[in-house]
Amino acid sequence: MKIQSIRGVKDILPDEIWKWQHIESIAHKIFTRYGFKEIRLPIFEDTRLFSRSIGETTDIVEKEMYTFEDRGGDSITLRPEGTASVVRAYVEHKMHTPPSILKMFYIGPMFRYERPQAGRLRQFNQIGVEAMGSSSAIVDVEVMTMLIEFFNELGLSNIELQINSLGNQDCRPHYRELLKTEIEKYLEKLCSNCSSRYKRNPLRVLDCKLEQCSDISKRLPKLIDHLDPTSAKHFSEVRFLLDSAGTPYSVNPNLVRGLDYYNNTAFEVTSQNLGAQNAICGGGRYDTLVEELEGPSTPCFGFALGLERLVSLVPFENKKTLQKRPDVFIVCLGDEAKIVASKVAHDIRLKGLWVERDYELGSMKSQMRKANKTGCRLTLILGEDEIQNGKYILKNMENGNQIEFPAQELISEIAKLSDSP
Repeated sequence: MKIQSIRGVKDILPDEIWKWQHIESIAHKIFTRYGFKEIRLPIFEDTRLFSRSIGETTDIVEKEMYTFEDRGGDSITLRPEGTASVVRAYVEHKMHTPPSILKMFYIGPMFRYERPQAGRLRQFNQIGVEAMGSSSAIVDVEVMTMLIEFFNELGLSNIELQINSLGNQDCRPHYRELLKTEIEKYLEKLCSNCSSRYKRNPLRVLDCKLEQCSDISKRLPKLIDHLDPTSAKHFSEVRFLLDSAGTPYSVNPNLVRGLDYYNNTAFEVTSQNLGAQNAICGGGRYDTLVEELEGPSTPCFGFALGLERLVSLVPFENKKTLQKRPDVFIVCLGDEAKIVASKVAHDIRLKGLWVERDYELGSMKSQMRKANKTGCRLTLILGEDEIQNGKYILKNMENGNQIEFPAQELISEIAKLSDSP
């Protein structure tokens, strides 16, 4: 019986994992500079966490969550996003005591049941960042600036930071009623999803990616034109600080986030190297979610990005040297050499170097062919003559040069050659 992977999931094979490891290492490096620490979260949670935080009327909760009943009769959901889990951990472990800003990031798989397509899977991986405990516009800008620095370090080009304000709890209810009234003028032209849910959540209409709804959303009132003084001041500060930092951006009044908990600053980073679904990262401010999950008043700001889409955009053709390859491949000829090779390999590995060898002990030509395929820098040739003479041969696989040296100098010679450019 042949069993294949389930539709919508993907194996990350050994030949490509180095790309993921590179992106993750850059994330660790850049985020740490800004004081963010990693948190590792459970893959499944109580279903109520997501239905309550994300919003009952979102596509994620209505259609996309992997939810099941466990053997104890509890409703469990594979996490569709990471922010709710971070907030749950924040409240559960009283991470707000003593009160101060807490900065965390996570890397890991998420799960949503949706139609698989390029860059979108049912099991996908995200990097997420959450700054918790400050309502300052400085936090908004610092996180967005950090993100752009991360993308620049990866070598991304043709990207754009788009920002908008979603207002706060004071001005948004009035805007929602205005929006519903205006949407009703176009009901017959909306898609079935938007026409059925606009009364419960009219902002979803603005977020719809279907062309017919996207065209209508451009005619609808813009929330940015209906901000109260507090929200308008916050957005003005964000723009001023972005300008001061020299971070390019554009204001997109049609930009809304797909989750219910966002308020004030919302943003996306888009790429011209993608098709219609051109967002590679999205996030914003969410100042009430911690309270909704029974925690203290805690203003927050964060983002999440999809690793699959990011891997497709990073110019790895310019980063071939990042792909790891063996330091040494041992070619051994004869039974005595086989025994010596095991000891030599162990000694070299203890020095932190990567050693490979031919376990089948083929001919010299066969072993050299295998050494070449690994891309190793050095090949150590061990035969009966070399062992009896106490002199080993190292071949530089990049230029073909061979050197002979005393056996006792093996480790120092390999270390010297492996460190040379």
